[in-house]
Amino acid sequence: MEISEVQKFLESNHRGVLVAYKRDGSPQMTLVTPAVDAEGHVVISARGNTFKVKNIRRNPNVSMLVMGEEFYKSAYYQLDGKAEIIGLPESEELLMTAYRRRLGDSLDETQTRQKILDEDRVIIRITIDRVGPQSGR
Repeated sequence: MEISEVQKFLESNHRGVLVAYKRDGSPQMTLVTPAVDAEGHVVISARGNTFKVKNIRRNPNVSMLVMGEEFYKSAYYQLDGKAEIIGLPESEELLMTAYRRRLGDSLDETQTRQKILDEDRVIIRITIDRVGPQSGR
């Protein structure tokens, strides 16, 4: 399996479970809405004060299960990689680009920019190191 397969899958599938690691090494799992940026990184929007952000700042190694819309009938992939946290003000345009890629014409740019600022949104950007296993669907 190639990394490019997962990147292509993420262009139209935005459901995932992110696994970061707590201080004691145990997994911390979070439902996320991932997208892929123009460079092939997985990007996720998050509030800056969440546990996933705190855990990634301490340990950037992450895993993620990404899946389609239907729980039992969708294709799914596992990816592993390194995450970085990009905060405001640098995250604002990266977040807007990620939202545009995911939401298209339904994006309200003014409202979204305000939400980014009000919620102190950051971007979690993951460089994929390896992928697999995947479903056979």
